[in-house]
Amino acid sequence: MLTLGYTSVPALLKYLRHAEALGLDLAAARAAAGVTQEDLADNGRRIPSEMHERLLAHLLQVSNDPLFGLHSARYVQPGSWSVLGYITMNCATLGEAMGRIVPYEKLVGDMGTSRVEPAGDHVRLIWNCRHQDPEIRRHMVENVLASWILYARWIAEMDRSPSEVWLEHQRPAAAALEDYEAVFGCPVRFDQPYSALLVPLDYLAIPLRQADPNLLRTLEEHALTMMAGLDDGEPLPQRVKNALRLLLKDGLPRKEKVAEKFHMTVRTLQRHLQQAGTSYQEILDQLRQELAEHYLLRSELAIQDIASYLGFTESRSFHRSFKAWTGMTPGEYREQRKGAPL
Repeated sequence: MLTLGYTSVPALLKYLRHAEALGLDLAAARAAAGVTQEDLADNGRRIPSEMHERLLAHLLQVSNDPLFGLHSARYVQPGSWSVLGYITMNCATLGEAMGRIVPYEKLVGDMGTSRVEPAGDHVRLIWNCRHQDPEIRRHMVENVLASWILYARWIAEMDRSPSEVWLEHQRPAAAALEDYEAVFGCPVRFDQPYSALLVPLDYLAIPLRQADPNLLRTLEEHALTMMAGLDDGEPLPQRVKNALRLLLKDGLPRKEKVAEKFHMTVRTLQRHLQQAGTSYQEILDQLRQELAEHYLLRSELAIQDIASYLGFTESRSFHRSFKAWTGMTPGEYREQRKGAPL
């Protein structure tokens, strides 16, 4: 039974490009992982993360590079993160791009989860790796954090670095601190409570070179469609939420249509949701609130358009519901929160 989930093929290509640059035998690496060349040629494919582990373990063994994961980050591209890479590239600011990582990172795979925490004059962009093998985990963590930095420099046309980088593991004996600082461009601290980039608040306002709000919305709608298809093994409430997220694009869905997706009657669906401690209406309200807050803060859409997108037949109903959720009208929420970090 799979325990690690899946990895999107583009996430593996950085490792393979570094391996190729080192002159390693890629056919042997594929064989060791059980991955075919056809698998790797399909950027839409997701492979079991156990294969990801086997591929990386083989490359670590034959490369003699104690910083293989860190050095592989230099091959990061927009496509390395599936649709998420193109979404971040079309955001208006670096802060907006950072804010897109958590909602969409599952499109890249199940390797880990991110969170953003404000901390005084900076925010901490934290990544928690799901892989437990210490050596695999170290290389993955170093690759992800270095990839974030190198990609941010590219999309923002800047040469800045975080104020610090925190790594949860010890520095390997075969690598010098200077090796890390040459990539990260800032102090690197080991044996920390978690792995994170410490990003100064003023970085969040840095404009990105290729911002396109119309393309951004199209990409996000495509990402939401893809997310709704990645819910195998998720609890029923989350699967219902994913289905609603997809169906809302065509107006407020009927309960019957949602129940049909799960081969249930409405009554059976309601009973299963009640057993899970929630209800259809509660899930719909949570989703509408999340999407409303998202579009109020991260788009220039008119409030009336947001209401329509969320399936409200009139703006007054949206205003009443939003005030019940947050204690503010949509206009007040947008005004008060628009300048807040992320």
